[in-house]
Amino acid sequence: MNSIFIFVIFITKILCYKPVILLHGIWTGFESMDLIKARIEEKHPGTIVYNIDRFNGWSSLDNMNYQVQQISDDFTNYTNMHLDGLHLLGYSQGALLARTILQANPNHTIHNFISLSGPQAGQYGTQFLHLYFPGLALETAYELFYSRVGQHTSVGNYWNDPYHTKLYMEYSKYLPYVNNELPSNSSQQFKYALTKLRNMVLIGGPDDNVITPWQSSQFGYYDSNGTVVNFMERDIFKDDKIGLKTLYQKKKLKIITVPGVDHYQWHLNMSIVDNYILQYLD
Repeated sequence: MNSIFIFVIFITKILCYKPVILLHGIWTGFESMDLIKARIEEKHPGTIVYNIDRFNGWSSLDNMNYQVQQISDDFTNYTNMHLDGLHLLGYSQGALLARTILQANPNHTIHNFISLSGPQAGQYGTQFLHLYFPGLALETAYELFYSRVGQHTSVGNYWNDPYHTKLYMEYSKYLPYVNNELPSNSSQQFKYALTKLRNMVLIGGPDDNVITPWQSSQFGYYDSNGTVVNFMERDIFKDDKIGLKTLYQKKKLKIITVPGVDHYQWHLNMSIVDNYILQYLD
């Protein structure tokens, strides 16, 4: 009887794991998330893991709004198949992309959203810039990104130059809207889609060396003087523009800071999965 009871508990545990959607970062492809996928399947046997195979390599530099539109087709199919809920995890640019896919699909059935070192408040840093645009100087990159041509690139869509905020607000067609810094017809939808989450998990760390400032992974960012401001001191939180304050007050906003992890190791270091991710993939 005891062995049968244990077997039933084991099977029940397997069946209760919700499916997980993974979304890779810039310049890579779905295969870059294979280690995370395998680890989830190993530690949570029976879990269905959808590793999105879109916008790999060069195409990851496509306009973010276009990527959101295209990936939403897959996303809607997955959520319709699993009305009891799924979890969503994005890495690097994929973390920002995943979050805005949620906002574009307010009828989603996502329970927990995990952002793994994603530029949620934007990006402004030399090391990141020179990986993809080696000829650009940090101080003048805004001249390209805040233009019609620059807004055709994903990086331009979330380039947030703290010294040219007026141009950012005027020319950026993506980040100011999805962060509700500028109002739109979708502003309430964007907020609602996030506040219905059971948990928003924001993972980042001071040794990232690519996401700049690294606090952007937790919605912190530079002020106009170049000083990093904690997310709780920024208008996006204080005015509850996209629901961060609501989530925080309901203890649904999880801020996880992990030192000693380089940007290119977040999705390859299985101790990150074991210690900080698996608990949110119930």
